[in-house]
Amino acid sequence: MSIYDFQVKDSKGQLIPLSNYKDQVVVVVNTASKCGYTPQYKDLQALYEEYKNEGLVVIGFPCNQFMNQEPGSNEEIQSFCELNYGVTFPIFGKVDVNGENADPLFKYLSKNAPGIMGLKSIKWNFTKFIIDKNGEVVERVAPQTNPQEMKATVEKLLKA
Repeated sequence: MSIYDFQVKDSKGQLIPLSNYKDQVVVVVNTASKCGYTPQYKDLQALYEEYKNEGLVVIGFPCNQFMNQEPGSNEEIQSFCELNYGVTFPIFGKVDVNGENADPLFKYLSKNAPGIMGLKSIKWNFTKFIIDKNGEVVERVAPQTNPQEMKATVEKLLKA
């Protein structure tokens, strides 16, 4: 199993197969508009712009499970990201990342890249997962880690 076995809903509710991203390095991140880490949108966008022509895609999944820091509709979230941070990478529909209603993709990511001390749940907004060109989870990156610190891993995977 890999991320290519999943379909996710885009911001308009259309199902998108993640197999669309085959042979690309993918960074999956759960996002929020009213979080202390929200400025990471700028750094995620910079990472995306720097490496998109080499095969990197960043995909954001808004989540309102952490202190209601993503209360907006999918449309409002899209506008916020574009207007405030110039985001051009895909922002999908809002999801749960923990609990019984967690999106199956996040259940898979959490299981295959546990956090500190083997914990599977996602602790906060802007948890990042780096996926290789085969759709396999390579690394979970902590919310407080700036996306620019993922460059070495991204570059290595792009060259693989």
